[in-house]
Amino acid sequence: MSHQLINQLQEKRANVWEQAKALLDAASADKRDLTAEEDQSWQRMNADIDGIDARVKSITEAEQREADAAEAFAKIARQPREGRGGESPVMDEVRSFLRGERGALTLERDVKFRDLAKGVAASGGATVPISFYGQLVEHMIDNSGVMQANPTVLETSSGETIEIPVTTSYSSATLTAENVALHESDPAFAKRSLGAYKYGVLIQAPRELIDDTGVDLEGFLARQCGRALGNAFGTDLVVGNAVSKPSGVVQTATTGVTGTNGVVGAFTADNLIDLYYSVLSSYRQNATWMMRDATIAAVRKLKDTTNQYIWTPGLAGSPDTIMGRPVVSDPNVAAVALSAKSVIFGDFGAYFVRIAGGIRFERSSDFAFNTDQITFKAVLRGDGILADQTGAIKVFVGNAA
Repeated sequence: MSHQLINQLQEKRANVWEQAKALLDAASADKRDLTAEEDQSWQRMNADIDGIDARVKSITEAEQREADAAEAFAKIARQPREGRGGESPVMDEVRSFLRGERGALTLERDVKFRDLAKGVAASGGATVPISFYGQLVEHMIDNSGVMQANPTVLETSSGETIEIPVTTSYSSATLTAENVALHESDPAFAKRSLGAYKYGVLIQAPRELIDDTGVDLEGFLARQCGRALGNAFGTDLVVGNAVSKPSGVVQTATTGVTGTNGVVGAFTADNLIDLYYSVLSSYRQNATWMMRDATIAAVRKLKDTTNQYIWTPGLAGSPDTIMGRPVVSDPNVAAVALSAKSVIFGDFGAYFVRIAGGIRFERSSDFAFNTDQITFKAVLRGDGILADQTGAIKVFVGNAA
């Protein structure tokens, strides 16, 4: 039944997009901008598309949760009772921690980041384990565009500085005549350093919530902690200035295209096409677009010289794309403006994210003793830097005047 509903929603999404395109095409044919009434219709259609996306995501996540729960109960049922130990060793530790039998808990992720459409089994959702930390990672990913763009993630047990050797130029050969000395050309090397900056949050939960076994406490804590840590860490992964914080993508990405004068920092379809080809072909194969929602809405209106829209809506769970490459949204990317780096494009595998020691949780029954609340502390130590700064990721910069 859910698959049928999702198909119906996808068909509705496609129909809405066709109506939106027809609205733009009519204005384009008359060589004019949208009227106030047409613009309202355009905005409403875009809101409908976003609403359908949210509903499909909710349905697929609920379906996946049900399948995961059924699989987990099936595994428990297949185990001998004396060997169960109540739950998995990890969940035993979580339950013991929540009951106050241990004061601290450190959880380390045991799977690599994969395709981040976590609600769709065929797109990686089936690889997400049923565990407390698995849920936490999911929500942290939801709140960080960089983490959705498949960066290289390094997980370490401690937080000492990591040095990453990189090349900044390669050797080059030359045509050499007989009996002539060969040209010397040595590659150039540099190194990037990854530290472990600390991000933390305190949350409090009523004791009744903890004692009520009918409440999805793990999900509640995961959402709260994950969103808080993800928003803070994710912000710096985009715009961090490397001063006592990560070096964000924008900090070290090179300029691919600069906008023309007289358009207040706006870009054209040609600008984005040029930005696409400013990235080396070897990086374009795994490249991702990143921009904020308002910028994505502007891209939806753009056509190339052949009168084709460069933005393509994703169908059947596939991501939206621009010129065939997926798009992720992050509110920390600058808005379209003069001198603003409003569009990022490239292979985020060249961006290294370091997570040191997993995510640490500590529990206190005394901190809010007078209100009968249990206090939880979540701490993440991490860093990020663009390892290949020679052109793996490029940005569009609005004109300066």
